[in-house]
Amino acid sequence: MWKYNSKTIQEGCAWIGEDGIQNSPQWHLWTVAEKEAAGLEEFTPEPPPDSRSMPKSLGDTLVVDGDGSLVFGPRGVVGVQSELISKVKAEQGRLLSETDWAVIRRADTGTEVPADIQTWRDAIRVKADEMEAAIDGAANAAAFAALFEAGTLTDWPELET
Repeated sequence: MWKYNSKTIQEGCAWIGEDGIQNSPQWHLWTVAEKEAAGLEEFTPEPPPDSRSMPKSLGDTLVVDGDGSLVFGPRGVVGVQSELISKVKAEQGRLLSETDWAVIRRADTGTEVPADIQTWRDAIRVKADEMEAAIDGAANAAAFAALFEAGTLTDWPELET
């Protein structure tokens, strides 16, 4: 990337030099010597911090606005527990969607859902409830690590075919 007088210059965008002359938006095609002669300085931007390595609270940090409504985002932080529960719910939905055709067929034609599929769908729901309860019950980082090590948050029932 390039700077001119401490201002980052975007490729494909014209810029005005100290002499008041607007430089071509094609400046990025210039040689390094031409860029430096025009007062541009090359720099390497710092990469943003990896959010995965930033400390997080286990629970949500609840912030309310003036109306008493919960605020999420920069002022209200979603903690590890809520993130994991969201992931469990998403995986549950993804797994159930694999056999939604059988439920839709029952609604459309009255054909019963095969027993193995219904049993599996019920097992998925039970497992998701167990996972959410385990997540809610984890009081510290070590307890969360134990959930992963034991397979509590990774072992989903498989559909027998």
